Amino acid sequence: MLVIISMLLFSFAGYCQLTKDEKDKVTQHLASTLDILSKSVEGLNEAQLNFRPDTGRWSIKECVYHLALSETNIWGWMQGIMQAPANPDKRTSIKMTDDQLLAGIEDRNKKIKTGEPFEPKNAKWANKDEAMAFLKAEREKHINYLKESGVDYRSHIAEQGPAGPMDAYQIILLMSQHTVRHTKQIEEVKASPGYPSM
Repeated sequence: MLVIISMLLFSFAGYCQLTKDEKDKVTQHLASTLDILSKSVEGLNEAQLNFRPDTGRWSIKECVYHLALSETNIWGWMQGIMQAPANPDKRTSIKMTDDQLLAGIEDRNKKIKTGEPFEPKNAKWANKDEAMAFLKAEREKHINYLKESGVDYRSHIAEQGPAGPMDAYQIILLMSQHTVRHTKQIEEVKASPGYPSM
C-alpha cells in the first residue's frame, strides 16, 4: 500500500510542474525575442521612430509602446488563469500545439485588431527608451519568476483565447512570440518607401 501511495505522489508531483525542457524553452524564448526587438530599435532617431508608412499603420515607437503595454496585460491575464483551480481534464479542449501557436502568432498575413487596453495611445512613457527599459525590466522579472516557479501551468486552461482554448504556459509563449510579430512589423516599417535614412 505504501508503495502505491508513493508512486501516486511521485506521479502527481511530476505532473504538477513544468519539465526542465519546457522551462528552458520558455525562458530562453522570452530572452531571445526581447534581444531581437532591442537590436531592431537600437540607435533609431525620432524621425525614424515616428515615421508611419501610412495613416492606418503604427510607427516603430507605437509598436514598442504596444509591446510594453502587452507585457503587463498578457502576464496579468495568465496570472488570472492561474488563480482559478487547476483542471487538467480541460486539456482535451486545446486543439493547437505550442509550435502551431508560435507559427500562427508570427504570421503577419493574418491581421488582428488589438484591444483597447493594448493601444499605443495608452502608453505612459515619454519615449521609446523609457518603454524599452520598462519592457526589459518586466521581461527579466517574468523570466526569473518562471525559473524559480514550480507550479503547473499546463493544467490551468483559458477557455477563450485568441487561438481558442490555451493553457497558461501557452499564454506565456504567446506573450513572447507577440514580440516577434511586432519586431517583424518594425522591420516592415523600415523597408517602407519614404522611411528616413538618418
